Amino acid sequence: MAATTWNPAVYLDCGDERLRPAVDLLARVPLEAPQRVVDLGCGPGNATRLLSERWPGAETFGVDSSPEMLARARASGLSVEWLAADLAEWRPERPFDLIYANAVLHWLDHHDALVPRLLRFLRPGGVLAVQMPRNFAAPSHRLLRATAEGGPWAARLRGVLREEPVASPAFYFELLNARSQSVDIWETDYLHVLQGADPVLAWARGTALRPVMDALDKEAFRTFEAAYAARLRQAYPQRADGTTLFGFRRLFIVARAKS
Repeated sequence: MAATTWNPAVYLDCGDERLRPAVDLLARVPLEAPQRVVDLGCGPGNATRLLSERWPGAETFGVDSSPEMLARARASGLSVEWLAADLAEWRPERPFDLIYANAVLHWLDHHDALVPRLLRFLRPGGVLAVQMPRNFAAPSHRLLRATAEGGPWAARLRGVLREEPVASPAFYFELLNARSQSVDIWETDYLHVLQGADPVLAWARGTALRPVMDALDKEAFRTFEAAYAARLRQAYPQRADGTTLFGFRRLFIVARAKS
């Protein structure tokens, strides 16, 4: 999959809604005093701040492949070591007590190899905590793929959007159960109450639309976005009070390495 460019300001436009799953994931991490903690796909550092506040005595790292996101994270002033790395190839020099991966692993392929590999980077009794969107069958994503497949840009967007990058909860349980001391997997359906004009489009600009933006020139992307926005308005109509309801399913995994 080609590298995706990121805009921290656009990503943080729905910052409260995007941060809530990070808080929910952190609440289920069963560690009292980890010494080494890493936030994979740390982005602008908003979730990394949660880690450093919960464990101020830990050696904390933030890893991301986006220079733009890391620049924003470094400007946060957190006492964190920020590292640039391709997460598909990332290999730490020393193991961690916590590998925290919030809303990042769905951008990577081959989870059957990736997730067990991350587990091996933990100290005995360490925790792998993962959150990934699993709403790829929702209208927001189905309409994105349909728009990509049905316009003059179809050839340029072939292979850019993946249909189902996150597998079922049972898949991850089978993957981790024999390799872990314990595995906790659950899903949460969030109902976001969004404000403003075309708010689902604004949400997608921060994440799902980024690969499309990278693949098309500016004029083609403007045309694509207008076609996609029209479809989103039908699927997510604005309510009488001006708000728009946006359902979003997420998958959570907390696996503890064997002692």
